[in-house]
Amino acid sequence: MQLHLDPAALRPDASPVAPWPEALPRPAEGALDLWLLHTPDAWLRSAAPDRSPLDADERERAEGFVHDLDRAKYVAAHLMLRRVLGAYLGVAPGEVEFTREPCPCCGKPHGRPAVQAAGAPHFSMSHGGNLVLVGVAAAPVGVDTEQLAAGRTVDQVAQALHPAEHREVMAAPAVRRPAVFTRLWVRKEAYLKGLGTGLGRSPDLDYLGNGGPGTPPWPAGWTIVDVPVGAGHAAAAVRGPLTSRYEVKRLSPQGLCVTS
Repeated sequence: MQLHLDPAALRPDASPVAPWPEALPRPAEGALDLWLLHTPDAWLRSAAPDRSPLDADERERAEGFVHDLDRAKYVAAHLMLRRVLGAYLGVAPGEVEFTREPCPCCGKPHGRPAVQAAGAPHFSMSHGGNLVLVGVAAAPVGVDTEQLAAGRTVDQVAQALHPAEHREVMAAPAVRRPAVFTRLWVRKEAYLKGLGTGLGRSPDLDYLGNGGPGTPPWPAGWTIVDVPVGAGHAAAAVRGPLTSRYEVKRLSPQGLCVTS
């Protein structure tokens, strides 16, 4: 089990903006590609992104949001995902077809999302607050990004963690508990998404804490990557070891807008 920390990603704007990809090689074994999009509220309120690549299900889900900002965040996240995956597959964003793998818990088709194409890379997407994170790898991958948890959330949810993780949260000074909890929670969510179970697997079963005397080992065969991104935290879980340094590529939301 490996843990990586990238201090260069302390803020959403800490790294230079990368061009929106047009064509990308499939990730090699042991590699991890991370793509980050920051969509400020002001941009979401005024932008007119091209929604045409979205499929009927995505459009229906978008229309189901009560609040305009929530709808705009959903649309931006899914357009970003289609643009990135289309570059890996060599197809237009609207031609990316999604499916669901069987759930490891029950075998029904609501497991890890996947691309319906031969030889397609594995991917995971998370959006929290105004950030969207997409992870792409040759092996199963899960990512999660969240805004810093409120104190009441810590009080209500920390007990659902592994007992050793719960002790770590409660051992921290009260002012630090939201940060400690959020870090552990995004690791857990990323790992469970990588497994394909999501929260169908109880979050108290696996230890992904900070280690120390008397703590259990992390799950065998997985690498956890911590990626600080501003006020929230992101984590990615990849099956197998990482053999190359990962890089977070930050995209501009203007790339999603209709151009004249």
